[in-house]
Amino acid sequence: MALIEVEGLEKSFGVPVIDHLSFVVAPGEALGIVGPNGAGKTTLINLIAGELSPDAGRIVYDGHDITRARPDVRARAGIARTAQVPRPFEGLSVFENVLVGATFGTSESRRAATDRAVAALEQAGMIEKANRAAASLGLLDRKRLELARALATQPKVLLLDEIAGGLTEAEVHELIDKIREIHAGGVTIVWIEHIVHALLAVVERIMAMSFGRKIADGEPREVMASASVREVYLGVGEG
Repeated sequence: MALIEVEGLEKSFGVPVIDHLSFVVAPGEALGIVGPNGAGKTTLINLIAGELSPDAGRIVYDGHDITRARPDVRARAGIARTAQVPRPFEGLSVFENVLVGATFGTSESRRAATDRAVAALEQAGMIEKANRAAASLGLLDRKRLELARALATQPKVLLLDEIAGGLTEAEVHELIDKIREIHAGGVTIVWIEHIVHALLAVVERIMAMSFGRKIADGEPREVMASASVREVYLGVGEG
């Protein structure tokens, strides 16, 4: 049984951004999504997370149609996301930021939320910076904070939107190690990323998009080597 089923999804902002898109994600799978700017990748994440509503099609999660469900309902059901541009509550500490996710992402007690916030900070490698002001963090730590806040909701599915973007090569490798650990713990991953070698280090499958449509889906290296992806995503044609 699929954990996520996207069926005939459509979204337009005057022009089609998601165009009759269908795919599935199996429980425990790590799926990478690639495509050029404007391919509809972030819009797709926003649709799955509930931040946008589709014009047509449906999204089924764990056997339930969540197409019109609110974002908080999806979060409590186990869907968490990180933002492409980190958006911490800058007036709060690192710990307080993660506690927000732990408190509002589930319906457990304050004590349980506190315990989950601590565990998420440890998992994301941020426990030593728990009392720092979020506004003082550099980019890598802001991305780790995004990750910790998502993990504090105890997700079954983690939606990652360009989480490696803007990092140094060494920082990318640190992040890869963290995402591998999370995935090894049984969390299903859907990861949009332009840094392809980061995806290849983690995911079992890649789906390539162009103009809101799926153009390839399968084993990562085969997808990245395909003629359609080389032409559309990498700008390399035949000849």
